[in-house]
Amino acid sequence: MKLTRLPPVVAGLAPRVRFLEDTPASQSRARDQRHAWRAWYKTARWQELRWSVLVRDLFTCQFCGQIEADTSKLVADHRIPHRGNAPLFWDAANLQCLCKACHDSAKQAAERRWEGGVQSSKPLRP
Repeated sequence: MKLTRLPPVVAGLAPRVRFLEDTPASQSRARDQRHAWRAWYKTARWQELRWSVLVRDLFTCQFCGQIEADTSKLVADHRIPHRGNAPLFWDAANLQCLCKACHDSAKQAAERRWEGGVQSSKPLRP
């Protein structure tokens, strides 16, 4: 009995894994290319708005209440995710001061519950 050769199946499958960038800098550049609004964070206008929010909130995290003198550890966070909506991005009333720890944990988890621009039953506060 002679075995027949099967046609290659793997070659016809579409790739399912995206290319992973090597460095944080290259990852950031790739995100910047995918989302044009990310360039807004690199403008003088954003830096001025960020500073005004930190001053307005007295350098105090609006989640945990920690006062932070090192402004590199503070984030001007969008209460409602802007998702590229320019008026929402630039609205000072939509911004709050958060410490980086709260922003990177509790706030990010809350934003993951945000579905299709409509808030889930859980609020955007821890």
